[in-house]
Amino acid sequence: MAAHIKPLILHAHATGPNPIKIAIALEALNIPFTVKNWDFGDDPQKGVKGETFLKINENGRVPALEDPNTGVVSWESGACMNYVRRVYDNGNKIGPSGPSAQDLVDFEKWEYFLLTTLGPMMGQVNWFRHYHHQENKDALERYVAQAYRCYDVLEKQLQKSEGMSILPGRITAVDYHYEPWVRQHEFAGLSLEKYPMIHKWLTLMHTREEVQEAYIKIRNASKG
Repeated sequence: MAAHIKPLILHAHATGPNPIKIAIALEALNIPFTVKNWDFGDDPQKGVKGETFLKINENGRVPALEDPNTGVVSWESGACMNYVRRVYDNGNKIGPSGPSAQDLVDFEKWEYFLLTTLGPMMGQVNWFRHYHHQENKDALERYVAQAYRCYDVLEKQLQKSEGMSILPGRITAVDYHYEPWVRQHEFAGLSLEKYPMIHKWLTLMHTREEVQEAYIKIRNASKG
C-alpha cells in the first residue's frame, strides 16, 4: 500500500498526546505520513488559533489529518483514528479483535471511555497542576481523584489479558488511544504503584516499534 499512496499530513504539537495516537496507527499500518507541528497560540502562520490552521480545523486543536489521496480532512483524534481504519486498515490489523457485535461494542466503549473520560480527566490534572494561573487545590484534588478512578477501571480491564492489551486477544487502536495519555502519568503527578497491570501494559507498549517510531517522528518534526 505505502508504495503507491501520497503521504498523509498529520498536524500535531510536540508535546500533545492526541496526535501521537494517530502517528502510532499510521506507523502500524505502514502508511507514509509527514508531521506538521504547530505552536499553541494565535500566531497567524504558526499557531493553532491562527488563521492558517483554523482553515484546516475550525476548533483550533490538534490533531488534524489531511489525506491528499482522497481529499479528506479530519480532526478530533477519534475521527482521525476511525478515518484511518476505514480507509487504510483493510485487513483489520488494528480494529476490533473479533467479528461479533460484542467485539465491536467492546472496541467502541473502550475507545469512547478514553475520549470522553480518562483523557479529559488527565488533561484537567495537567492543567491545574502545571498551567492554571493560580493554585486551585480543590480542582486539582477533584481531577486527580477522577483520574485514579479511571485507572481503577482500566486496571480491572487489563487483568483480563494479564496486562498484554486493553482488549483481550491483541493490540488494537484502543491501545494506541490510551498510550500517550497514560504515558503522561508522571508529568501529571500520578503513581502507578497500585496499578501493576497498567504498568506492565505501558512498559510493553513502550517496546513496540510503531510506538517508538511515532514518537521519533513527532519529536523530529518539532526540531525542524
